[in-house]
Amino acid sequence: MNEPTPVIAVAVEAASVERPVIDAWAREQDPPVAALLDAVSGLGDGLGAALASYDEALVVPVRVAWLPAVERRTGTSRISELALLATPKRPATWLSRRLAALSPNRRRVLAGEPALLSDLRKRYLETSGAPAPSTGDETDAEAFAAFVRRSAVVTLEREERTEIGNRYKVPHAVSEEILARKEFRDEIADVSAEMGLTLGEGLEKAEECLGELVAVQSRAAVDMFYAMMEPLHSSTWQVFADESGLARLRELNKRYALVFLPAHRSYVDTLVLGDVLARNDFPRNHVMGGANLRIWPISDLARRAGIVFIRRSFGDDEIYKAVVQEYFAFLLAKRFNLEWYFEGGRSRTGKIRSPRYGLLRYVAQAVQGDRVEDVYLVPTSITYDRLHEVSKMAAEQAGAKKQVEGLKWLAEYARSQRRTHGGSAYVRFGEPLPMRSWLPPAGASADDNRAALHKIAFEVAVGINQTSPLTANGLLALTLLGVRDQSLTLTQIERILEPVLTYIEARGLPSTGLERLREFEELAAVLAGLVRAKVVTVYDKGDEPIYAVERGQHLVAAFYRNNAIHWFVNRAILELAMLWTSQQMGQQETDNPELTGWTEAKRIRDLLKFEFFFPDRDTFEAELREELTLISPESVAGASDPAAALSGSGVLMAHRVLRSFLDAQLVVAERLAAADPADPVERSALLDDCDRVGQQMLLQRRLHSPESVSRELFTSAIDLKDNFGLLAPAEGESPDGLARRRTEHLEFVTSLIERAQVIESLDAANRAEVTGVVV
Repeated sequence: MNEPTPVIAVAVEAASVERPVIDAWAREQDPPVAALLDAVSGLGDGLGAALASYDEALVVPVRVAWLPAVERRTGTSRISELALLATPKRPATWLSRRLAALSPNRRRVLAGEPALLSDLRKRYLETSGAPAPSTGDETDAEAFAAFVRRSAVVTLEREERTEIGNRYKVPHAVSEEILARKEFRDEIADVSAEMGLTLGEGLEKAEECLGELVAVQSRAAVDMFYAMMEPLHSSTWQVFADESGLARLRELNKRYALVFLPAHRSYVDTLVLGDVLARNDFPRNHVMGGANLRIWPISDLARRAGIVFIRRSFGDDEIYKAVVQEYFAFLLAKRFNLEWYFEGGRSRTGKIRSPRYGLLRYVAQAVQGDRVEDVYLVPTSITYDRLHEVSKMAAEQAGAKKQVEGLKWLAEYARSQRRTHGGSAYVRFGEPLPMRSWLPPAGASADDNRAALHKIAFEVAVGINQTSPLTANGLLALTLLGVRDQSLTLTQIERILEPVLTYIEARGLPSTGLERLREFEELAAVLAGLVRAKVVTVYDKGDEPIYAVERGQHLVAAFYRNNAIHWFVNRAILELAMLWTSQQMGQQETDNPELTGWTEAKRIRDLLKFEFFFPDRDTFEAELREELTLISPESVAGASDPAAALSGSGVLMAHRVLRSFLDAQLVVAERLAAADPADPVERSALLDDCDRVGQQMLLQRRLHSPESVSRELFTSAIDLKDNFGLLAPAEGESPDGLARRRTEHLEFVTSLIERAQVIESLDAANRAEVTGVVV
């Protein structure tokens, strides 16, 4: 008859006041516990030798959990417990004695899922490459004991989350597990050899990198950090989250790690998103943050709360790169969720910036290397009614120096936030993207991997755009910026908005709060909020109040407009193409004027490809055809004059949506056309030149408004010219050939601005008709 498998209980972190509770639990078990072993911090201290004496056993991890004394609002902690860093895990020894006397019911023995000793030995071999220890081999026994202890902690954490919720899911012994993994040690050996280092030197450097990088989370620190940061955002906005999107993500997260990729518009984005996820019992994300936000003395607490301070540039530090890659794979394999802002920084214009691919590459490597089954990328939109920091970002776009982040900066930011009433914030989630389906197989060429990452980033950006709602403030900014410096009464604004609101409803665009713009009193209240925020100015000394964009606040107003400007870009391009078609029809006969119109639309699309995320050319044309049916069904069949169809549509967008981007293109194109084509272009000097001459062109009223003079717009325009090959001659091209191409490009940009001016005049005529004011 076979002997029953003995049961071994491994007690994790059992303090003196807790050990009697575990002893009592062990005496009550059936089958009985054959041995109760301690697994203290470090290498096990005797545990390994005890385990080595068994051929087989059932190992049960146990620990005393100290549960919260009272019910708390989801995602928060009692301040008294926070101060003691005691929520909701183990209190200090002196406190545990006191709590045991006063509240013995707070102690609860947790028993994790048991594992056979043979299975643990097998897993140890798979991860470390070393066989399980035998009796008398003390070094291996201690290493195996450390592995058993780490496994026990993870198992108990999983069990404890059934009591306290998933928001307290944190990793343990990260550096130890990574350094113990055979494949990682082999990789460090290869990298070290290439760098002329010994394996010991390479591992020492890797350990230093892990110490710099790894967020050593604790539950108490998570609560403490977010409680300390709460004044930065909690009273500023009322937050509305996409509940249906969260339900879908929760189901996915049971099997896969999630990577949240929000558009970055505020310093507090991660706090707002973190609170939404915590309230819905998601584990706290590991947030990848720039080293510039490592602010003493709170940076250590931030790391313990899950903020990963990652270098902005790795240079040639191959060991650091290997450590980052392994750290990402470790977190994703353990199903810890990640978060970062794939644009690389806050948007200064309000629209999504061009993505960066560095961190996304490490996720791709984890998937292609089969470290994880799959990872889902979550496009995340965070939209604010008002942001006080927009004014400083606007100043930076006009050339002001960015304030360095530090304690002084943080204190000033907190004071400003407490004084700001930001209205509402909206958190929405796009369709999650399974990364494996977008990636080529392992071993693909660098070009194939790069192309795949570009497509993935494009889809994430599109997902963010598709979930970004039109807001009342954004639509009012669009309206007021489109009338230059003309002031409007409430009635006039209401009449101008009416066809735009009808158009939005016809397209079924996502929106929030737009119904307020149809009610006279509610419209006045929204405008009053913008007046208090100093985005809009009101003159109320006449017969009735009139409103306009505040002087010097055009870049701020443009930020709110640009939050959802992508919904109107196709419309604006179509208007420019239709006007071009009308002009061509008036100049010459053509067999197929519609075809030339689509060709022109795609040419405009290419000019704006660094500003907006467009689909492929065929899909783009299909979208424009749908848009055309809203303007004039007759125009689809080519039976009407395009200019007349535009004038009668009641909704004209080209000058409102594209003029600032076209103006920035004009400034750069003119500076290039004026430059000697034989001289190399130095980007920073060109950018400074555009700033200087752009101000002059604005004063000459050659540009539409101050929002056109933006360093971010100039930078993306320079990138486009580089993509077009306008910064330097092509191979074998003469300077005269480059000069000719620059001139042709300038002529095209100028023609687009001229068309935008015509559309603006058509809009002014329509506006005069509905408002009774001749412009």
